[in-house]
Amino acid sequence: MNKKTTILSIEPPKAKKVPFELKAHGQLRVDEYYWLRDRENPDVLEYLTAENEYADKVMAHTKTLEDTLFQEITGRIKQTDLSVPFKHGDYYYYVRYEPEREYGIYCRKYQSLEHPEEIMLDANVLARGCEFFSLGNWMISSEQDLLAYAVDTQGRRIYTVHIKNLVTGEIIHDMIPETTGNMDWANDNRTLFYSKQDPETLRAYQIWRHVLGTDIEKDELVFEEKDETFSTYVFKTKSKHFLMVASHQTISSEYQFLDANHPSGEFQILQPRERGHEYDVEHYNGQFYIRTNDQAKNFRLMVTPVNQPQKEYWKELIPHREDVLLEGIELFQRFLVVEERNQGLIHLRVIPWEGDEEFEIDFGEAAYYVTFGDNYELETSVLRFGYTSLTTPMTIYDYHMETRRKVLLKREEVLGDFDVSQYHTERLHAQGRDGTSIPISLVYRKGFVADGNAPLLLYGYGSYGSSMDATFSSARLSLLDRGFVYAIAHIRGGEELGRAWYEDGKLLKKMNTFTDFIACAEYLRDQRYANPEKLFAMGGSAGGLLIGTVTNLRPDVFTGVIAQVPFVDVVTTMLDDTIPLTTGEYDEWGNPHQKEYFDYMLSYSPYDNVEAKSYPHILITTGLHDSQVQYWEPAKWVAKLRTLKTDSNRLILKTNMDAGHGGASGRFKRYKESATIYAFLLDLAGLARINLSAPRL
Repeated sequence: MNKKTTILSIEPPKAKKVPFELKAHGQLRVDEYYWLRDRENPDVLEYLTAENEYADKVMAHTKTLEDTLFQEITGRIKQTDLSVPFKHGDYYYYVRYEPEREYGIYCRKYQSLEHPEEIMLDANVLARGCEFFSLGNWMISSEQDLLAYAVDTQGRRIYTVHIKNLVTGEIIHDMIPETTGNMDWANDNRTLFYSKQDPETLRAYQIWRHVLGTDIEKDELVFEEKDETFSTYVFKTKSKHFLMVASHQTISSEYQFLDANHPSGEFQILQPRERGHEYDVEHYNGQFYIRTNDQAKNFRLMVTPVNQPQKEYWKELIPHREDVLLEGIELFQRFLVVEERNQGLIHLRVIPWEGDEEFEIDFGEAAYYVTFGDNYELETSVLRFGYTSLTTPMTIYDYHMETRRKVLLKREEVLGDFDVSQYHTERLHAQGRDGTSIPISLVYRKGFVADGNAPLLLYGYGSYGSSMDATFSSARLSLLDRGFVYAIAHIRGGEELGRAWYEDGKLLKKMNTFTDFIACAEYLRDQRYANPEKLFAMGGSAGGLLIGTVTNLRPDVFTGVIAQVPFVDVVTTMLDDTIPLTTGEYDEWGNPHQKEYFDYMLSYSPYDNVEAKSYPHILITTGLHDSQVQYWEPAKWVAKLRTLKTDSNRLILKTNMDAGHGGASGRFKRYKESATIYAFLLDLAGLARINLSAPRL
């Protein structure tokens, strides 16, 4: 009996049907799997468990391959490792890792790296007995003797804040439960501001003030965000002069500021919110520096005195440009560094406050990603940044702006026989349905020939203006070394080509995201980068929506797809404002309480458009405690697919019963899912038996 026959003989779970009527705009939808939303219902857990057991049986023949891949992937990770120390005040801070330990040890050294090490936190100790553990934000007080840190042991991103005295080693009794994990200290070394989420919707909506040594019952609510489409958080400016409360919505923002030396005072609004006006703020030398989209789709940089913060006083420092997106700034005593995106790539421009002409830092590659590093000090001429590409592991540099000298501090070490010269990357362009040119980044092992024989994995996201940049993954080598091509479709809905690229892939233009992805897949197939029988697609969260939609629209294009924590029940979720994070999404997807948006969203919602037809092989992952995309969305999708699909292809749902949106915790455990996905792909591509000790493809 062959493998296919064996798999077909395994009976998949069948979720019971309990018709539930959903009415909106005079239209009736009947959802037979609505009951899966009740996580307290024993039948729900029984169904998810049954799906996990079925997944194990269907994937049993790849278990050895999964184990091999997991060992291979984790074997590339340096067991004893150290982050690049960064200076913050009187100390150098860093995280180090010890062999076979899942979590970091957070350390510092006083004034010099030659001084003795102080261990602030050992996350391995904190994680004992926890199936899931996340050390979130951690903040040092102004006198650097107190550490506030946030812990989540469920995966739902609901954190408890603890405070440790770094001098005595004592964990102070001021424990603050049920926070977002966002917090920052005032300059008095005893006042901590933190944010809390709504217990039902999980929207970050309150900022609280806690004074060390007082009962948390006496904490003061200093701000509550009443608008359900906004979220809020607190931070301190790089200058350390101001505490800021930020309120953000998809297309609007507002900031309030407070002298960090007087934390008992009242926050003052910088510029009142206006619909469609996005801005963010930094402070230096008596002025606020404001990146704004006011009369500037791709943003411009303004400056204004602290005592005249309103928009009418703003003066332009960097003008708007149609072809360049201003993404961010980094302030120094003698320099302003501007992060800009031009033709899909990030550029760093250095502008001296006085004297010399401005200049750009040269990165020397056609496709790459660069990001600001730990730059906490104003009084320095050294910029720290991280650089990576599809072939280059993350590399940390210090750039001396006065001498224009770049100093390599650390490159992520990939153990084994990794040789960057053995991989090649390209930048291609597909033509969209409407004639738009869509960038594609791809990487493969040298020796590849575009002859239509190679398996290819196409990744996409295309939402929230999040750019999917060309970055390195050591885990991905397990695919490349077995002959896979890996490609990223820079589709509309991201912000790779500026704000207009984002706006052309949202709301009533969302369909562009999906048709762009299909166009990229067809281009790679037609240009013979991919074997038509070995073309695969993957995306997560909103990228899972992408996968669900393109699978409904064009199930013939892909042999197999992977949807990670997929947002697939779009209409029902967006109609229910009690579900976490829904109300803040109206300006991304539309408000389905309005018929125009209801009809449009219904036209592409993956769950609502499942039909009786043949689908590709599908692997779906989710987490029981996911706070962003609830587990029931993929569970319902699978149940409906099982009923309607007419093919005999694999349909697998794997639910992590101990994790949330980000999957398993720990630097090794998290690769269990990667190994499962890669085994699924390699098996379908007919490459499951390739031995990497033999000559590679």
